[in-house]
Amino acid sequence: MVLNIWFNRWFSTLSHYMELIRHNPDQQEFVIYGTHPNPDTVYFNYCDVSGTEPDIEGEEYIQFCLDYCIQNQIHIFIPRKENVLISQHLGRFEEIGVKVLVCPDGDLMAMVDDKAAMYQSLQNQENDGNFIVTIPSYRVVNNAQDFQEAYEELSTNNTKLCIKPVIGEGASGFRIIDNEADTIPFIFRTASSQKISYETAFKILQTQEHFPDLMVLEYLDGYEYSIDCLADAAGNLLTAIPRKKGNGRIREIEYNIELIEMANKMAAQYKIPYVFNIQVIYKDGIPKLLEINPRMSGGLHISCLADINFPYYAIKLLLGEKLEALYPKFGLKATHIEQAVILSSEDFTVLV
Repeated sequence: MVLNIWFNRWFSTLSHYMELIRHNPDQQEFVIYGTHPNPDTVYFNYCDVSGTEPDIEGEEYIQFCLDYCIQNQIHIFIPRKENVLISQHLGRFEEIGVKVLVCPDGDLMAMVDDKAAMYQSLQNQENDGNFIVTIPSYRVVNNAQDFQEAYEELSTNNTKLCIKPVIGEGASGFRIIDNEADTIPFIFRTASSQKISYETAFKILQTQEHFPDLMVLEYLDGYEYSIDCLADAAGNLLTAIPRKKGNGRIREIEYNIELIEMANKMAAQYKIPYVFNIQVIYKDGIPKLLEINPRMSGGLHISCLADINFPYYAIKLLLGEKLEALYPKFGLKATHIEQAVILSSEDFTVLV
């Protein structure tokens, strides 16, 4: 049976996942659908059927997704946009016969999406004697006065700090607090930066009486790891691949038992099914949590070089199929280069 699979608004690296699914070891045939508000989205080139989707949110977007699934006879839906909200409405997709690759626990999805709530949950686990991962020192603020107090409290002993939204994706809103950012030498020697001085940040935050929750936390400056995890429908971990981010675009698939054990503890406690990702950064030899993503990560295709086809295996698990034992290949070092992709062309030749 040929399966229709739909990806809504995703990262550009989705193109790699589409190819991994299409060239799966079982020779299962798929018709791949992809949508995005941007008509020049690069992964459209890797779809069998593509098109733009409206730039809407909330219930209106849920209804669009349901209608799209019905109109295109979608069997499997893999959402990124509004994945938390979609997880809270899975019954509506089940009614039309659509399998959705998302954690079915809507409350868990909402908690993981909220970095402060996830940190608090992990701290509660540690207080109960179930240590999973170290949390960086942090405070949550929503007004300038609380920001000032959090900065003064956390910056003792010359601890460098950063800020980021409680709910956000990737590096959106992330800033390192560095008081050199307001100097002339900084302007002349820095091409681009995520740095901001305390004074500038405080001045900006003072412009509103209240602003959305913002985390003030210790800046982690060691090696960063992204741990891609595959679990069955019950949340039992099947494999975890620590991916070390080296200089520039260098990535290493590393057998790091400390991080693999962390992934096992995380899976045992929270039971996130199918695919999830844990991001940590080392500081003083200790891995500290950045965030957890209950979905395929943007760099998952690099972890797939360990001979683990995460996207296709996740689909098999979603469909209730069993996997044979997995034996990932560690010790790989990889990078990537830019590749030109023609989005469209006009067929004419200029004669000189």
